[in-house]
Amino acid sequence: MRWSWLWVVIGCSGKADTAPPPTSSTTTPPTDTGSTEETEAPLPEASGCDGAVRYAPPEDPAEPGPYAVGVRTVDVGGLVVDVWYPAAPGTSGEPVRYDIRDALSEKDRALIPEDDAPYQVCDCARDLPVDAATGPFPAIVFVHGTASFRNQSLSTVTHWASRGFVVLAADHPGLNLADTLALLCPGDPSGTTDLQGDLEVLTAAIAAPSGSLAFLDGAVDGGRLALAGHSAGGAAVAIGAALPGVRVSIPMASGDAIASDAALEGALFLGGLADGIVPWSSTVGGYEASAGPKHLVGLSNAGHLAFSDLCAITNDDGDDVLSIALEYEICGSDFAGLLFDCDPTQLAVDVGHTIVEASSTVVLESALYCTGAADGLGDVLAGYPDVDTYQSSGA
Repeated sequence: MRWSWLWVVIGCSGKADTAPPPTSSTTTPPTDTGSTEETEAPLPEASGCDGAVRYAPPEDPAEPGPYAVGVRTVDVGGLVVDVWYPAAPGTSGEPVRYDIRDALSEKDRALIPEDDAPYQVCDCARDLPVDAATGPFPAIVFVHGTASFRNQSLSTVTHWASRGFVVLAADHPGLNLADTLALLCPGDPSGTTDLQGDLEVLTAAIAAPSGSLAFLDGAVDGGRLALAGHSAGGAAVAIGAALPGVRVSIPMASGDAIASDAALEGALFLGGLADGIVPWSSTVGGYEASAGPKHLVGLSNAGHLAFSDLCAITNDDGDDVLSIALEYEICGSDFAGLLFDCDPTQLAVDVGHTIVEASSTVVLESALYCTGAADGLGDVLAGYPDVDTYQSSGA
């Protein structure tokens, strides 16, 4: 190691009943969404910034937190958005299943039969009550990459939510999978790409929740925000880091520098040394051109998609999304294959996720929960032999 300090669930939002006070040991009810069972002792709490309170998470930042994770699909300024959020511990429901065909156009969706559909199963349940005993919670806006979709990094966003963050991710017009394919094949994109405009809409909506986000009113702190994104989304969150309320920016597999007028409390650049789309040297360049406090984490033998779940999404037969698209002759799938760098000889998917979740959680909690943990990120990463490079400046 070198230490020298780079697819949707259909649903609708709705109000759920507030759960009784959560406790330290829970029993999961079989299928009743939003139900709880009281148990023995209250969960320990931890104080955060500006009087915020959360249930104390495990010391290991790679471990999920104490919150159950709820999810709602909402409309925010015309954007289709999923919101993952801390629900009362002990609440439960049917795990959400994301059918990746829903990221395609209606025409292409119909080409793939149900039995061959690739999917993700989320460690979350729809429309659980937001935990009312703790908060207000910091928020994270996640931006997907080119030819992708809002749940591309599902394991990471639910990890953050379990530790006390509200996470929003949209399908970005012009950049999402269906729109990208429509540019290559006969089809009508849903809109043109305007990631900065999308970020403005989302951050403003968090600052004043209303409409389909009204369920977050009083539960989210619009002054404690982070932006995280992958590839083109990483470039967007670097450039958009100066938006009001943003304290953290986390570009993944991106070569852009943080906006010079951003006044951040933390920036984390994540990259893979085997990335054939955005070279590791570009991620290093973005880090070096940015002001501190900042951190750089390089994953050994990791490709461009190591920061997403895309390489792990399959159907029941174990076929990945690219092989399914090619089998059913989805127009444009040859182009998508150029971005699909899922090489089985590269870093194992679960190992990459663990490093991403550990390092991002440290930086997020340090700035948005005032833990000061970022000072010890190097010590945390020293336990991961697949971290090739860690650098830090001004942290």
